[in-house]
Amino acid sequence: MNIRERIQCILHAEAAAIASVQVTPEFEKAVYAMRDCQGKLLTTGIGKAGHIARKFAATLCSTASPASFIHPAEAAHGDLGLVGKDDCIIAFSTSGKSNEVIEMLELSRHLQLKTIIGVTSHPDSRLRDLSDILLDMGVIKEPCPLGLTPSASIAVMLAISDALALTLMELKGIDKKDYGLRHHGGYLGRQARTDNLPLRFPNHETPPTKQA
Repeated sequence: MNIRERIQCILHAEAAAIASVQVTPEFEKAVYAMRDCQGKLLTTGIGKAGHIARKFAATLCSTASPASFIHPAEAAHGDLGLVGKDDCIIAFSTSGKSNEVIEMLELSRHLQLKTIIGVTSHPDSRLRDLSDILLDMGVIKEPCPLGLTPSASIAVMLAISDALALTLMELKGIDKKDYGLRHHGGYLGRQARTDNLPLRFPNHETPPTKQA
């Protein structure tokens, strides 16, 4: 095996999968639905898709759109109580057939949930039927030698989630000050501060410290 050649092939396969996504009017509907949501923004998925959903919630939070990840398995044990009728759930599933995700979404409808945004690939996906807004990842061939390991599909999910978050951020007019107030630590926090001035805490010249 030529390792360098194989790695390049995988990188090209993932980049090609992202580039092939058709940005339909549904993407615009999704961004507006997230902006206009009167309840909570919730993300969900299981397995590798769950990791993308959790990261999506974190990116939304840091870009001034508060969001929470709800684990579909934990939803069956009470976390479904987080769901309200005015919420918007963004659900990630390549197959759109993951039992835990489908069951959670079906039961969310019993709680009168209004909006489900589905991100999926398979044409016969059950998630397609449950979604009010459908973001189609397209048919994706995984570069895994077994054709099983999610890699290109996960790269597409991540790219779609980032595109949604950054477009929503721009639509809402979020600036560096807004960003810095939510992400004040580390390198990005320093970069977000205007003129590199420190953040001011109420009644403190410096951040409060823990009392011994």
